[in-house]
Amino acid sequence: MYQITLEIRKLAEGPYLGTSPELPGLIVQAASPEEVVALAPEVARDLIEVMTETGQVLPPSLRPETGSLRVSILVPA
Repeated sequence: MYQITLEIRKLAEGPYLGTSPELPGLIVQAASPEEVVALAPEVARDLIEVMTETGQVLPPSLRPETGSLRVSILVPA
């Protein structure tokens, strides 16, 4: 298990987009921030599994889990 930061932005088109600076390639789109948070752990696990199975090096910023998922909701200025 790994700990990631989940950054959530509201898109101009309406839905919310979740990404992670520690796990490039993690993209979760949903109707609400809560849905993004609910979907992100499974998407992250699947992405890490594929990276491992295909011999890709995991990002060095990816840290072993030390607590719960950190969530940042970014609001446009």
